[in-house]
Amino acid sequence: MDSMTIIAVTSIVIAGFTIGFGTMMPALAEGKAVASALSSLAQQPDASPTITRTLFVGLAMIESLAIYCFVVSMILIFANPFWNHVIAQAGGK
Repeated sequence: MDSMTIIAVTSIVIAGFTIGFGTMMPALAEGKAVASALSSLAQQPDASPTITRTLFVGLAMIESLAIYCFVVSMILIFANPFWNHVIAQAGGK
C-alpha cells in the first residue's frame, strides 16, 4: 500500500472511533445527569427552577464534548492536514 492509501484508511478508522466513543460517553453522562436531576426534583420540588437551570447548563457542556468529537472526525475525513504533507512529499520526489 502506498502512503495515500494508508492515510485514507487510518483517517476513516480513527474518525469512526472518534464518533463511536465521542457519542457513547457523553450519552451515558447525559443519562446519569438527567437521572440525578429527576431524583433531586422528586426529593425537593421547591428547588425545581435551580435544578433545571443547572441541569440544562450541564447538559450543554456535556453535549459540547460530542460536538467536538464530531468536528474532529469531519476534519479527519474532509480536511485532513496530513494530505498536504503527503502530496508535497510525492511531488518532491
